[in-house]
This record gives sequence, C-alpha cells and structure tokens, in this order.
Amino acid sequence: MTAPATCYIGVDVGLTASKAAAFDAEGNEIGVVHARTPRTAVTAHRHDVDMLGLADTVVSLLGDLAGKLAADGYVPAGIGVAAHGNGLYPVDASLRPVGPAVASSDSRAQHIVDEIPEEDALRLARETGSIPWAAQPSVLLRWLRDAEPEAYAATRWALSCKDWVTSQLTGVPSADYSDASAFGMVALDTREYSATALELVGLPASDLDRFPPLRESGEIVAGLTARVAELTGLPEGLPVIAGCMDCVAATLGAGGRELGDVTIIVGTWAINGVVVPAGTPAPEVTLSALMPDTATMLAMEVAPTSAANLEWLASASVPHGQVGGVPATELLAEAAAVPPGADGLLFLPFVNGAPEHPAASGTFLGISGMHRRGHLTRAVIEGVAQYHRVQLDRVLASGADVGDRPWRLAGGGARSEVWAQIFADALGRPVRRQLTSELGARGVASLLPAALGHDTAPWSVNDEDDLCVRPGPARDAYVRHSEVFDRCLAGMWAPWSEVERYRTAP
Repeated sequence: MTAPATCYIGVDVGLTASKAAAFDAEGNEIGVVHARTPRTAVTAHRHDVDMLGLADTVVSLLGDLAGKLAADGYVPAGIGVAAHGNGLYPVDASLRPVGPAVASSDSRAQHIVDEIPEEDALRLARETGSIPWAAQPSVLLRWLRDAEPEAYAATRWALSCKDWVTSQLTGVPSADYSDASAFGMVALDTREYSATALELVGLPASDLDRFPPLRESGEIVAGLTARVAELTGLPEGLPVIAGCMDCVAATLGAGGRELGDVTIIVGTWAINGVVVPAGTPAPEVTLSALMPDTATMLAMEVAPTSAANLEWLASASVPHGQVGGVPATELLAEAAAVPPGADGLLFLPFVNGAPEHPAASGTFLGISGMHRRGHLTRAVIEGVAQYHRVQLDRVLASGADVGDRPWRLAGGGARSEVWAQIFADALGRPVRRQLTSELGARGVASLLPAALGHDTAPWSVNDEDDLCVRPGPARDAYVRHSEVFDRCLAGMWAPWSEVERYRTAP
C-alpha cells in the first residue's frame, strides 16, 4: 500500500474570487477549488464584504479540497492564507464582526485623505514606504469612528482580510509584516508598528492596540480549530501560518524573489512591483510591503485598474439583469482580429476608479459607428496595459533598481497570447509569461515547508525562453498609442470631476 504523500495548502482570497489550492513537495499544483467572493457594492464608492459569508466560503472550499486530496492519497501538512491588503475587517474581542468589512477598492473615506497635508503624507512615506490613501485601515478606522461610533467602540481587532480568515481557522487574531507594512503602519527602520498613520487622520496612538502583534509571514499562528476540522474534514490542530498580502504571495508564486525582479500581475488590481532592499529611504511609491525574506521588500504601484475592466466588459455584454457574462476567451479572440490601436478607439481603465485619480471612471474616447465589440475589447486590454506602463514608469522613477531580466507577467494578461504581446509592445520590454494558475495560493503555500521544518528544496518557476514575449512589429504603433494615452489621461481631470459632481448630486 502506497504511503500518503505530503502536500501544502494555500488559500487566496481576492475581491472577485476565492481559491484554495494544494501543492506537492516540489511546488506542483495538485488540486484547486474556486468560489465567488461574497461582496456588495452599496454605491460606486462603497464596497462592503460579508465577513461571515466570506469565512463560510473559505471553509467550504477547504472542505471540497480536503475531499479531493484524501481521494488522491495526499495528507496536508499546513495551511497559509493570502488575501487583498488594506481595507478593514473589524471584529470584537470574541472575533465576531462588528459590521460588514470594507474592501480595498472602497473610496468612501477619500475626504479624510484629502485633508492630510502633503508634507505629512510624505513623512508617512519616508517612514513606512507607503502613502496615505482611502482604503488604508487607519483611514477607514477614522471613518468608522465618525460614521458608526458604536462599531468603532466595539472594535477590538482591526484585521486585514487574510487575518480575518486566519482568525476563523485558528481562533487567534494575528497580523504579519507584509500586510501591516503595506498599510503604512510599520516603521521600516524599527520593524515595529508606528502611530504616524493614525496621527495623520486624527486617531489616538492607543488605537495601535487594535492591531494584532506582528509575526513573520511563515510563523505558525495556531492549529486548526475543532469546529473547522469537523466542517472541512481536515485534521484538528493542522498548523496555520500568519500568511501574507496577496501582492507578495503572487510575486513569490511567480518567482519574483531576487533584488531587481519586476513582477506585473494582471488581476482585479494592477500590481506592479520590484523587489528592493528593505529599509529607508524607501522608493517613492504608493506602497511597500515587507517580504518574508526580511532583507527585501516589494515596492509597488497598485490600483483596481487591471483585469476588472475586462470583467466589466464581459458582464456588460449580456442583457440587463442577466447574471454572468461573455467568456473572456471569446472577447480576447475577437480582440486579436482588431489591429493595434483598435482603429482609433482608446479606453481609460477606471471602472473601479483609482487611489491616485479619485474621481476617475471608465472612459472610451474616439468611439464611432464603425467600432464593434472586438474593438471595445482591444481598446480595454490596451488601456489596461498602458496604465500598467504608467505605474511601472512611476516605480522606475522612484529610485528602485531594476534588473535586466525579463519582467514577469502573471494573471489574465499572461494567459492570453495577444494580451501578453500588447504588454511587451506597450512596455518596450521582454515579458516572461507565468502560467501557473494560482500564483497567490502557491506563493503563500511555499512558506509552509520551512515553517514546518521540512527538508524541501525551494520551489522553482518556469523560466523557459518559449514563454518570453519580446516587443514585436507593433512596438512603434504602441509608442504613439502611449503618447496619446498619456495626454488624454492628463486631460481628464476636469471632465471626471464634473461627472462625479453630477453623479453624487442629491
């Protein structure tokens, strides 16, 4: 009889979908299950999350995965959770939600950020590597105090998404350095919580006590509770590590670990990160997250401006009120038949706004009667690639040293050949497609062997040249496209602000 084989479970909770995946000792994916992430858009700027519904979703996924693993002869050795950073998941002393969570795409508290003097914002960036923005926990905690004082008073722990999930698996509140540093709440020199982010929004330093003690990403928090074990079929006491922010997890999963490695993740959020030395002075970027290797951190420009735009187009292409959408593969096939530049159609990819453009909205420019759905799709994916370029230009201008290796491209943009070529042409750089389906789950699961003391070689990634896409004949067309895109983007401040005033008027 064959002995059961060891495997490692990674959970990745995104704003759109939640996944649980298992990997063997070499890092090969052996099983994965998916579900929609419970989420409610109350308004264009308010994105709530059903916390109990999310916990139930993850537990259900783990149960489904456990059944598959048992049938295939695998025994899980541990669990790690990754999820979107920032946002706010407030709970009381018994780890019960005090209300709905706030997703990282939420901008209800933008007015609080607008009141922070620029000099103070720069002070936070110098200390923590991250600037203030509307979905940071400190900003949202201030909003909670003002708008829902009873919930604020009841909040014992201000958790991140992955810390909420981990608390429901273990019964223990926890936090790790990657999430907390990306919040702008960890001083890079001391590696301790700093009250600066609270101070900037008028909260007392005592509110630091609402944030759980910091742990290394691979540190074991506790074992799986008896309740979760009964619900999932996983063994009680199964070790659960602190985990990490999804940006860091996906970068690890894609193999971005060395100084100068650039990773581009085309997901619900655009993630554009480079691995830099940890410490100050930090590159001047939107946020920096400490990596599990304590000598490094991930300097990032991020925004909800990536594949979410294609998801919107897919759902907008079906009749009003109908659930679902046109498969992305169908839309991308239509886009492949359209020439670069989409016959003069341009798209600014802000269907979910962006921290740096608070009033921005998804915008087509140049549309005419000749354009069809394939043109719309081509314009959308070109616009997404161009805004990744804008963000990467900021990273490069921030002082981050970039290596000469091909940039790693992951997510929806990597899985589509036409989209990957657009990225290479728009960036003017070779990109290496990372085709592993669950990079976030793989990245956080890759921390488990060392955490458990297992003698396992580091997990490798596919760096074959046949997955490297280089700028092609359309490069010159995309240089011109980039120039027009940048000028249009710069000229949209006034129209977007006018539309925002119209949309929010009584």
